[in-house]
Amino acid sequence: MDLQKQTAPAVSELRASDAERDRIADILHDALAEGRLTADEHAERVEGVLRAKTVGELDVFIRDLPAAHRQGPGPSPSPAPYRPTAGAIPIDPDDNVVAVFSSAVRKGRWRTGRRIHAYAIFGSVEIDLSEALFDHQQVMIKSFSVFGSVEIRVPENVSLRGMGGGVLGSFEVDTLDSGDPEAPIVYVDGWAVLGSVEARPRRGKVVADILDRVQRKVDKSLRKHLNH
Repeated sequence: MDLQKQTAPAVSELRASDAERDRIADILHDALAEGRLTADEHAERVEGVLRAKTVGELDVFIRDLPAAHRQGPGPSPSPAPYRPTAGAIPIDPDDNVVAVFSSAVRKGRWRTGRRIHAYAIFGSVEIDLSEALFDHQQVMIKSFSVFGSVEIRVPENVSLRGMGGGVLGSFEVDTLDSGDPEAPIVYVDGWAVLGSVEARPRRGKVVADILDRVQRKVDKSLRKHLNH
């Protein structure tokens, strides 16, 4: 008896994931910043991305943009989103770091919450996450500097995003993309008023938790294989 051949669907017909929608939205965000799209065009395309159901429908919205054709050998990881996932970060802080005419430091082996508030009023705040334990993938650091400074350091294998600004001050965040989709994402928001907020990776420092999770997955797979 002849069996009917079943062909796999084309890539364009596959259902789109949230990560793929985020990737397209990031490309559109960059195109808006570069002046390739107007604000109305950007809004219209983002709305279409949110409604798209398949990979092919998503590709339509970036087909005329250079970023859609800059693919090297093999797939590249999707960049981290520029905004936290809705509901992932609470409104109230898990930790407050306050320096008023003084200095305050968080560093070493400590557990980060999902939201940290830093206040530097005629003082300095240092938040060093290079050896911290990340219990959550998304971390928000809300920084307020008034005639003061907030300095943030992160491991070089996380993603780092800046969302704030300066008023007669300096707000500088080095955008960083991790190659690991499970890596933490640190968002730095807030304002620098006649002061400074700075966030950069600390080279040579990595999140050990990521490596531990990978090893646990390998061990679990190995145990499962040996039990068969």
